[in-house]
Amino acid sequence: MALLHIRRIERRRTLRVALTVPLYVHGNAEGLGTFHVRTHTVWISGFGAIFPMSPMVGAEEPLLLLHGISGQKAECRVASIQRERDGKTYFGVEFASLASDFWHGTFPPPGAKPLRRLLPVKLAL
Repeated sequence: MALLHIRRIERRRTLRVALTVPLYVHGNAEGLGTFHVRTHTVWISGFGAIFPMSPMVGAEEPLLLLHGISGQKAECRVASIQRERDGKTYFGVEFASLASDFWHGTFPPPGAKPLRRLLPVKLAL
């Protein structure tokens, strides 16, 4: 029996980068009212981030992120909620406005392939 290999096409607008950035998250949760949480990112992209957080908010809920280093603020919405095996709940957020450079970095254009590390080659003389 042959195995069928399906290549998944990357449909992200920019590549994700594994980077830990301190964040302060402000929002409203049902039953809790207003909350302020200190957390950190796990992944970032030009359009949002993924981070662990304990207050349960629903999808599409608005949040306010405060960058822990630069102090810059950005409005966003919850795009995804994932419970992982480690017991934590990870929230994927998408920025409401893409005009600001919240992460202070540059991301590769859509469809760009990740850079490959070249291994040194030993030449026999």
